Amino acid sequence: MSSEINIGLAQINVVVGGVENNVDRIIEFAERARDQHDCDLLVCAELVLTGYPPEDLLLRPGFNRRVEQQLQRLCDAVTGIDLIVGYPKKTAQGLFNMGALIVDGVITHEYAKMDLPNYSVFDEKRYFVAGDQPCVIDYKGLKLGLTVCEDIWHEGPVERSVADGAQVIININGSPYHSQKISERNDVVCAKAKNLGVPVVYVNQVGGQDELVFDGASFAVDATGKVVHQMISFEESLSVVTLALVDDSVQIKGSELVPEYAMLESVYKALVLGVGDYVRKNGFKKVVIGLSGGIDSAITATIAVDALGAENVDVIMMPFRYTSDISKHDAHAEAKALGINYHVVSIEPMYDAFVKQLSPIFAGRAEDTTEENIQARCRGLSLMAFSNKTGAMVLTTGNKSEMSVGYATLYGDMVGGYNAIKDVPKILVYELAKYRNTISPVIPERVITREPSAELRPDQIDSDSLPPYEILDPILELYIEQDCPPAEIVAKGFAREYVEQVTRMVDRNEYKRRQAAPGVRITKRAFGRDRRYPITSGFKPNVDW
Repeated sequence: MSSEINIGLAQINVVVGGVENNVDRIIEFAERARDQHDCDLLVCAELVLTGYPPEDLLLRPGFNRRVEQQLQRLCDAVTGIDLIVGYPKKTAQGLFNMGALIVDGVITHEYAKMDLPNYSVFDEKRYFVAGDQPCVIDYKGLKLGLTVCEDIWHEGPVERSVADGAQVIININGSPYHSQKISERNDVVCAKAKNLGVPVVYVNQVGGQDELVFDGASFAVDATGKVVHQMISFEESLSVVTLALVDDSVQIKGSELVPEYAMLESVYKALVLGVGDYVRKNGFKKVVIGLSGGIDSAITATIAVDALGAENVDVIMMPFRYTSDISKHDAHAEAKALGINYHVVSIEPMYDAFVKQLSPIFAGRAEDTTEENIQARCRGLSLMAFSNKTGAMVLTTGNKSEMSVGYATLYGDMVGGYNAIKDVPKILVYELAKYRNTISPVIPERVITREPSAELRPDQIDSDSLPPYEILDPILELYIEQDCPPAEIVAKGFAREYVEQVTRMVDRNEYKRRQAAPGVRITKRAFGRDRRYPITSGFKPNVDW
């Protein structure tokens, strides 16, 4: 081989299903890697031609034909640099999650992913057939073992590549983010490299796709398990690692070492990326949010501004007789600090009209949560009317704690196209607000410190209906994210009555969550893709067993 090989790592924000545009982006990155960085080889992510995950698009024959056509276009278009790319390939044996080396416009090697994940957000066995052969490529005198994503997390595929002579492992990925995922991923790959004594080049997708966020954070590890190259998280990027054969061992040299973000900064960046990509990739330019003067709408508006720009965010304050002057003042102060369009639409006349029209069929019945929900639905109707008139997408503002226990109104505050904080527990909402204010003070301090309230009745506070969030959130984490039985939660020291209340509320509100807007996933167990429970169920958990 030559004395050194320069390998470009392409961290590209592709669009699921946008095969033609995705190929355009690969070509653009290949030309940059060739012309600006003198790269011999460009490595792209898993299923980069289709975006990840393509889901049931893979079941459409026309989609797979499109992939074949665009793969050929890619082969024809790129010259002067070789490529490793991922794509689905239909064969007589089934559909494979494929990685391939393209040299001088020709696919010289193909590798079918062996370890197909089928847990959490992954559903690959629905679509793909597992490969059964390693792929070791003699590339410019150096032997590269090509693997795909999950292959590196378990024993088998990488070990077989090394047994077949691989001196370097190339691992292409569609690995989604959750809190602490970057460290977890690096630990697994570093241990694998050290145990096998081979360097690893790990390339990941970046960008938002529906609920999922891909953080990128591509990296390279030497044969001792040391990270020698670390790319930025949550941004498109192209960088270079260099391989050299020295005394029969492969040396790998990186060109950057970007520090990992702290937890709050990492989560916040994931939320911003997820919101921005969801809005833009679905053809919207602007969003509208109901700004109540509370913490949830405050952090949502702030995320939206950071994702889309202040000029693309409208907020509507929709006061009622129970809305406090503090809420009105704080909502206006935040809108001013963010520089966003601020509107005030009273729901009083709408509410009065609804109640008047319904009074004949409500006769003889006392006021209850029905009237509270009418308030929320007046607000939802107002937001959707603004959305229809202006083309702005409505962002909902319910946090994970509320979504878990059903502390939200169907067709009211749950109305909207996307939810930035759907997977963010209430306590973390407060922490993110404090973090964001360290960058610039846009969320009024009183919004962070005052007692949370839906303000749907006089002197209402959240703790009238729910356990304190300091108790609620840990119970929810145990029950939802860890599948901990109620009896074990009680055994951990939580009051029996709280555990019974919370688990009962979680289970009976599945029907609401099924109708909720999608939102950014930042935990290991988000509603929707991760946690799939029946709406109709006769199973009732018991705190005694």
